[in-house]
Amino acid sequence: MLEYVALAVVSFVFLTLVYVIVFIHDIPHSIAKARNHPHQDVIRVAGWISMFTLHAIWPFLWIWATIYRPEHGYGFGTNIGPLVERIDALERELAELRAARTRETPPEPPATPEPEEIEATLELGPPDVRADDKSGEAN
Repeated sequence: MLEYVALAVVSFVFLTLVYVIVFIHDIPHSIAKARNHPHQDVIRVAGWISMFTLHAIWPFLWIWATIYRPEHGYGFGTNIGPLVERIDALERELAELRAARTRETPPEPPATPEPEEIEATLELGPPDVRADDKSGEAN
């Protein structure tokens, strides 16, 4: 009779151990399912494969399942709301600066010399050459 009790206890412990191992390897799939992960099925199959690879890939499955967030995807908490608001504020400020710039009167362009002044300058030549010197030598 004692042998049957021992067999029942050993069987119970063995089945409980198998159930705990299966439950532990299904945790990444449960996390992925709760987060609506796009790769839920792959994570579940990889969890089963992990049991036969001495649990080598199980930590990576945990990371893979927990890194995904439905509102951000695989992003790391980047909330772009404040950035969009800041860009909008900068664009408004830039538009105001451009409007203010166009309201200002543009500076006067430099006066262009008359054609007669240009011809007179060309006839005189450089300042160190005298007009009465026919040879073109400098003094």
